[in-house]
Amino acid sequence: MSRKHPVIAVTGSSGAGTSTVKTSFEHIFQRERLNVAVVEGDSFHRYDRESMKRAVEESEKGGGRPISHFGPEANEFEKLEALFRSYGQTGSGEIRLYLHNEQEAQPYNQKPGTFTSWKPIQPGTDLLFYEGLHGGVKSDTADASQYVDLLVGVVPIVNLEWIQKIYRDTAARGYSAEAVTHTILRRMHDYVHYITPQFSRTHVNFQRVPTVDTSNPFIARDIPTLDESMVVIRFRDHHGADFPYLLNMISGSFMSRPNTIVVPGGKMGMAIELILAPLILDLVAKSKK
Repeated sequence: MSRKHPVIAVTGSSGAGTSTVKTSFEHIFQRERLNVAVVEGDSFHRYDRESMKRAVEESEKGGGRPISHFGPEANEFEKLEALFRSYGQTGSGEIRLYLHNEQEAQPYNQKPGTFTSWKPIQPGTDLLFYEGLHGGVKSDTADASQYVDLLVGVVPIVNLEWIQKIYRDTAARGYSAEAVTHTILRRMHDYVHYITPQFSRTHVNFQRVPTVDTSNPFIARDIPTLDESMVVIRFRDHHGADFPYLLNMISGSFMSRPNTIVVPGGKMGMAIELILAPLILDLVAKSKK
């Protein structure tokens, strides 16, 4: 961790309202005129799209534990740790992009599902902002979490995460429900060992909980909306949180534990900005002293 070059990481997978989180951070950065080095978690996958398909097939053929994007075999955890460490020490480090679709790939004259070349971060940034699956990851060979100054978890309850996965992959990507279920099962070991432990290392955790029946995610016909949800926000150190202020500002909120506030799902973006903006500004102010 570094006072001079702060590292902020948002970690979590689909279904928690990650687009809301990203928009909220963009509002904070724009409002405070911060020059931010943005890092996407997908850029630290080990394989491009086609190579990953082959690697998964090979791992399943061998009869051993299959690999997934959740685990160490398919990710560059050591390079992610090195980036966080380097940025904290020098304000720089090596990053690249993962090109998800034709629109992203066209400017680079590359195929979708490939990576750009590694390049150094431009000098003069105020902080590094990581958003992806592994901002607080710790494995046998790497510990990226130790270099993060503000680690934020964004996680749905698991049934909601599965609904999001099934709906997106069947509706937008054309997979069968059976194929998506197979993927969920294939990733389960890595999910338990490399995704969920991160949420015990976060400084602040936002967990989305639906208020509609999600008891069988494999037959759900749609994704519960934010307005059909509550968001449980847990602070590692509740002494630094101004709960009376938050309760007054966020209509419908209440305390469930001394370190936990619950807010309506539609207020998630507002809660993120109210809670995290002061923490981010404090990190930046200390870095400039």
